[in-house]
Amino acid sequence: MPGITRRALLAVTGAAAAVKPASAGGETVSPELQALIAAHERAYAVFHRVFPRPGSPAHEREQVDRIEQQALLAVCAYSADSRGDRRAKAEYLLAVEARGELDREEHMQAILRSMMRG
Repeated sequence: MPGITRRALLAVTGAAAAVKPASAGGETVSPELQALIAAHERAYAVFHRVFPRPGSPAHEREQVDRIEQQALLAVCAYSADSRGDRRAKAEYLLAVEARGELDREEHMQAILRSMMRG
């Protein structure tokens, strides 16, 4: 099945997990990280509304996929300096990874580069 990817399969099955990072393990999470995670959750929700819709144009699916990927990369690239940010980022990315969506080379590179900052 050449056209089926993990992302497409998840879109069809509706698999999703949400992490609410207002506080992570009792630690405060920065408004910046909260905003990045919320933006990714919104983009992910739009992706799941558009992708499985019968007759949705390919360009529309590609656009929402690109927006969702950019939002996820922004979370990956965020330099989590506080304990609460590190925990919230890790919890969120672990939930994303559990869905099988933290699977691009750029994701790991962004995470590792974010650890070198700060």
